[in-house]
Amino acid sequence: MEDSKLNEIAERLNSAERERKAIDPPAAQNGLSAADAYRIQMINVERRVAAGRRIVGRKVGLTSIAMQKMFGVNEPDFGHLFDDMVLSSGDECRVSALMLPRVEPEIAFVLSRELRGPGITRANVIAATEYVTPALEIIDTRLRDWKITLADTIADNASSARVVLGETKTPVSKYDLASVAMKLEKNGIAVEEGVGAAVLGHPAEPVAWLANKLAEFGQTLTAGSIIIPGALCRAVEVAAGDSITARYDRLGSVNVRFV
Repeated sequence: MEDSKLNEIAERLNSAERERKAIDPPAAQNGLSAADAYRIQMINVERRVAAGRRIVGRKVGLTSIAMQKMFGVNEPDFGHLFDDMVLSSGDECRVSALMLPRVEPEIAFVLSRELRGPGITRANVIAATEYVTPALEIIDTRLRDWKITLADTIADNASSARVVLGETKTPVSKYDLASVAMKLEKNGIAVEEGVGAAVLGHPAEPVAWLANKLAEFGQTLTAGSIIIPGALCRAVEVAAGDSITARYDRLGSVNVRFV
């Protein structure tokens, strides 16, 4: 697709986020491929960096077999995390700054050293991780009614909005992360549960995939990067007044309040 069209779609997505006015999904109208969509995402990443925002990590999506089947793909996708997207456990998240927010529980990785693909394995990820911590990803869409395809979500920065990080920092090798169980509570009531193996069999696997995928774009995962590798259960819809807590076996908990 011509650069002028990619830039036009990128600007529409950027304006939708800035003005909080949903737009129609661009993929069907424009015949976007995944490659086109990543180019659109990168245009807006460069725009945000130029405006003073700082990349602090990445998110990986579509890490469950069920979600990959739903989108008709055989690999995950990724988006960028910026400094103004990061919240701490117990913080408030303003719904007025979002559009159609949903929450997913994840196990976040924080790197102690660079991961540069290709050829990165799970063992490489574990060796390069400073610690893991409970996390909540707040996903959102700038596209009307969450009616999205794979190309739509990639172009829309993989539907990312905020990430809430827990206080507990656990050495990555202390436990088998694939067996870590999680319960998700909404307003004090358990609504979902999951386990680390839900994301490609082990939460470090999506991080390895990401490092190798980024190599295609000439990017690396730098020391200090925050990586959220995928949801342990389905996303839960939220609104002002809701409180969400994820409790992880052995890893602690993380909470956010919506106002």
